[in-house]
Amino acid sequence: MNAPKVAVITGASQGIGAALVTAYRKLGYAVVANSRSIKPSGDPMVRTVAGDIASPTVGASAIGEALSAFGRVDTLINNAGVFVAKPFTEYTDEDYARVTGINLRGFFEISQRAIDVMLTEGGGHLVNITTSFVDHANSNVPSALASLTKGGLDAVTKSLAIEYASRGIRVNAVAPGVIRTPMHPAATHEFLAGLHPVGRMGEIGDIVDAIVYLETAGFVTGAILHVDGGQSAGH
Repeated sequence: MNAPKVAVITGASQGIGAALVTAYRKLGYAVVANSRSIKPSGDPMVRTVAGDIASPTVGASAIGEALSAFGRVDTLINNAGVFVAKPFTEYTDEDYARVTGINLRGFFEISQRAIDVMLTEGGGHLVNITTSFVDHANSNVPSALASLTKGGLDAVTKSLAIEYASRGIRVNAVAPGVIRTPMHPAATHEFLAGLHPVGRMGEIGDIVDAIVYLETAGFVTGAILHVDGGQSAGH
């Protein structure tokens, strides 16, 4: 029997990440799930790796767990991220270190290791979760550190897609609008809905559906798929 395909998912303990674990299991994949405080899974085809993705060795540990448990890595979803909305001059050194650590350094190590493995396997798929604010800044939501870091992920998505296109590795990104997750208190939902031309927040399933589409879209690479209720088009 052939080993199942394997997806590694960061930020996987709640929200979009947890839903992606379920979605990839339904696709028949084994999953390695990472977040800072993720608990062991009762599913033998889901292995968990607890640790802050911004910390050195955590990304390598996640890829190592995929290889030791399942023998391969087919997909990496860089879902872990942090968003701090402040006026630019009020960001602290601690804010900068936290946001760049998770959004950029976390991406760097685990993606290097994943691509290195995928090259030996003849292909694979990376998906980076960015933000629509990169393309559609909003004076009501100051988000310079998000744009600085997630904009970098948009750019590197295209760069890596071209670097590895001839070697069977696809690299794409999903740029969400504001998604209804536990991080947004109910009292803010009306305001957040109004940030989108369609008049509502996104749902976790909207992002999961987009990533599943990219997983099966073999001719799509270097794409920044906006799942944002029209935000990036205008308002």
